[in-house]
Amino acid sequence: MPTDYARRLLAIERTAEGNAHLGWMLAFVAGATNAGGFLAVQQYTSHMTGMVSAAADGIVLGQPQALATAAGALLAFGAGAACTSLLVNFGRQRQAHSIFALPLLLEAACLIVFGLMGAWLAGLQAVFIPAAVAVLCFTMGLQNALITKVSRAEIRTTHVTGIVTDIGIEIGRFLYSLGGTPVQGNAAKLRLLAGLLLAFAVGGVTGAWAFKALGYAATLPLAALLAFLGAVPAFDDLDRLRARPTD
Repeated sequence: MPTDYARRLLAIERTAEGNAHLGWMLAFVAGATNAGGFLAVQQYTSHMTGMVSAAADGIVLGQPQALATAAGALLAFGAGAACTSLLVNFGRQRQAHSIFALPLLLEAACLIVFGLMGAWLAGLQAVFIPAAVAVLCFTMGLQNALITKVSRAEIRTTHVTGIVTDIGIEIGRFLYSLGGTPVQGNAAKLRLLAGLLLAFAVGGVTGAWAFKALGYAATLPLAALLAFLGAVPAFDDLDRLRARPTD
């Protein structure tokens, strides 16, 4: 059942399969958000390397608005990551079963906010673009920190540069092993990484197509998916609270 699958994806006791499935799903969401966000604000909001370069260009070229937007994006991404850490530790202290669900629910809310902002403020570019970039970067920071904590830093869903680098390393190990050396590639890791890359790419195509077809409402299906996944363990915790005996 879908609810059982959601529980397995966000279970406290992690498995390699659960981490992979959650990583692939979040990579799809990240790709869709990144590509759709680019069509909306002309910036890839999961790409913090590019934001640092944009900030440097803003300093050298004397473009304070570009500098402010890039700096705000970096701060928002970092704030999103910090927020995930706070939520996960909050849940752990209270022995909640939804410790990994809370960041997903917040990410869903952020995507809804972005969609509403597009409907209300798209005509006010001076206000909309910096605000939209900040919301999307915060969302990407949330998600990247979540999968990092869940997988113990083995998976990143917004960092395609790192994914491609790791794929290249594993391919190199496989090629080197053809000479009969004791070096062996990790087939399971290569499958995981290839799946992350494919999921991000498919998400990107889907997000770009959906934005062209639906506009800012394209974020709503993504938000609904994340909200469903997060709601299942969250409601499980509520049921446990209700079942506790009262004094």
